Amino acid sequence: MSKKLDKILISGLAATGVVGVDHPERDFPQELTLDVTLFYPLDKAGASDRIEDSISYSYVAKLIRQSVQTSNFYTLEALAAHLVQQVFDHTPAEAVKMKIEKANFVTKTSKVGVQIFRKRAD
Repeated sequence: MSKKLDKILISGLAATGVVGVDHPERDFPQELTLDVTLFYPLDKAGASDRIEDSISYSYVAKLIRQSVQTSNFYTLEALAAHLVQQVFDHTPAEAVKMKIEKANFVTKTSKVGVQIFRKRAD
């Protein structure tokens, strides 16, 4: 990973898909909320003002929404790992932090979720 710790942020991304261990979670798609941080040097894009020198957050948001919609994982942990790998496969991000939450599935909580951080394998 480069010495720069620049970040591209996607906050509060809504995506719908099937994820859960038991019924009723697996019976219907549920809305998830994702926060995604892409670590990538932004100095070139800052100087050029060209999206080609950065990572399009619109592209990443669409990629994640489509991946969640077509996935069928039992755990948020597996879904998060899958989504991070999708980001690595389709962007030059050097590292990714991903938080996924779902609401109203655990008694006396407003939401539950996971957060992972992965660096691109060298």
